[in-house]
Amino acid sequence: MAACAYFHDLDKLVEQDVDGTSVAEIFKLYGEGFLTEVLRKLSLMHQLVVSTGEGAVVRPINWKYMQKGISVWLDVPLEDLARRIAAVKTGSRPLLHHDSGDAYTKTLTRLSTLVEERSDVYANANARVSLEDIVAKLGHRDVSNLKPTVIAIEATSPPFETPGRSHKTLEITSIYP
Repeated sequence: MAACAYFHDLDKLVEQDVDGTSVAEIFKLYGEGFLTEVLRKLSLMHQLVVSTGEGAVVRPINWKYMQKGISVWLDVPLEDLARRIAAVKTGSRPLLHHDSGDAYTKTLTRLSTLVEERSDVYANANARVSLEDIVAKLGHRDVSNLKPTVIAIEATSPPFETPGRSHKTLEITSIYP
């Protein structure tokens, strides 16, 4: 019998906990640490897939909770990620928000800095799923048209990369057993 998992976006759950206040506003008022309590509560639950976003991985206490499951780094090419974020504006992304200028260039620059600062932390994930590798395998030009189902299928089809481990799944997430 197949297991059923429930998907939760950490940012959305945090917003619900604070009566719909946006994560960007919560971030300004309370800092990144506010996400930890929601992550802790989720770690006590079972059969969940939790999308944590990039900021949750920098706090060691969050890894304590994420390691109760399987964590997966969804490695998206920075150029594609910057295009997506710039297209929807950066106001919802506290660490990427900027005042003026070319949104794509500023977002790409900031993302590059964040990845450089956090690459060691991302490597703590039980698995890495490279969208660039999936695109190359499928013969697509870029990752923008990849559907979550295709990513999931390709991510669970060997060969795949797991830094020092034998797990694989789908995003910087934790799946709680």
